Amino acid sequence: MQAITGLGKYLFAIPMLVFGVFHFLGADAMAGMAPFGGKIIIYITGTCLILFAVSVFLGKYDKLAAVLLSVMLFLFVFLLHFSGFTNQEQPATSMFLKDLSLAGAALMYAHSVARDNSIIG
Repeated sequence: MQAITGLGKYLFAIPMLVFGVFHFLGADAMAGMAPFGGKIIIYITGTCLILFAVSVFLGKYDKLAAVLLSVMLFLFVFLLHFSGFTNQEQPATSMFLKDLSLAGAALMYAHSVARDNSIIG
């Protein structure tokens, strides 16, 4: 069972890596959704997602990376998706719930799975 449940961290990190790459490949299309700074915010977000995945794969600073990922996702929930959620717009509601659940998963990873406690104990 440990071998199967151990796959969870990779099943969490790989989509983040892919999302991060998509932020670089589709920055022009995504720039209109970014509230501050346009494409530069898209590139920063993509970099954060990629760094989280690398941190998980290497096991270095993974607790810090997971907590920072959850903070970023909570910001997305409230800065990008909350108004659509309260207006019951279907795409915004889906994105609100997706980012909220991913933020929760990142916190669970930080609490239960992360190995590197060097910065955040």
